[in-house]
Amino acid sequence: MRYEPAIDLDAIVALDVHTHVEADDHGHFSLDQELMDASAAYFKADQDRTPTLDRIAAHYRERSMAAVVFTVDAETETGHPALSSEEIAEGAARNNDVLIPFGSVDPRRPDAIERAVRLIEDYGVRGMKFHPSLQGFAPNDPTYYPLYGELAARGVVALFHTGQTGIGAGLPGGRGIKLRLSDPMLLDDVAADFPELTIVMAHPGVPWSDAAISVATHKANVHIDLSGWLPKYFPPALVRQLGTLLRRKALFGSDYPVLTPDRWMSSFAELGVRDEAYRDIFVDNAARVLRLR
Repeated sequence: MRYEPAIDLDAIVALDVHTHVEADDHGHFSLDQELMDASAAYFKADQDRTPTLDRIAAHYRERSMAAVVFTVDAETETGHPALSSEEIAEGAARNNDVLIPFGSVDPRRPDAIERAVRLIEDYGVRGMKFHPSLQGFAPNDPTYYPLYGELAARGVVALFHTGQTGIGAGLPGGRGIKLRLSDPMLLDDVAADFPELTIVMAHPGVPWSDAAISVATHKANVHIDLSGWLPKYFPPALVRQLGTLLRRKALFGSDYPVLTPDRWMSSFAELGVRDEAYRDIFVDNAARVLRLR
């Protein structure tokens, strides 16, 4: 079943662009247990960490929200088999009133382009999720440029993790995960070399949040999603610009299930962001980036 969106944008209060599928119906998980536990401890997550895709859909449907769902294929670097992006796309198609599927391919696999094209053409994914630190690659390495070219040609979003990650946090050596690979400035190269590629930098980009703001405001094809941090911890410069320079560049994202949309939105309400920016940040910017209108 190929995904086609059926989301009533006028009926939802928010579109969460950053939602992880961390378990499938076969009892498989997106990360090994040590990394799952480290991430849960980092986020102080006490809720269910592994809801199935249908339960994710129900969670958002109950709140009159929609959500982008994805996994991360990092098998080359971690040795842990990835969840199936094909099954995630099929599950989103069953729940196309609230879910939007992104695919994930390990960019270090020789068949990465073939797999990405298949997910786009046959399954209808609307974007591709990358996590440079977890997948162990520098996103501005020209080795991966042919993959970006295919994404740009097909009009799908490239969503890149940026900044600190809870995966591996607190473990010896961070389990070998290198934070520098998620420096937003590496994506400035990609954005400049692929002006037709829509890029979303996931998370505020800490400790490089000023760099992330600069890239997003300089490059028309770059946006920031606000997931992965409770808004009360946002850097002051980011908060100041959410209602001005970033009003049409910032996208609501929670990082569910480690951060729930309820918890995130409650914290955001305390920031004092001007009311007229809310609809842009919570729905309209994402709808435009995802070509839903």
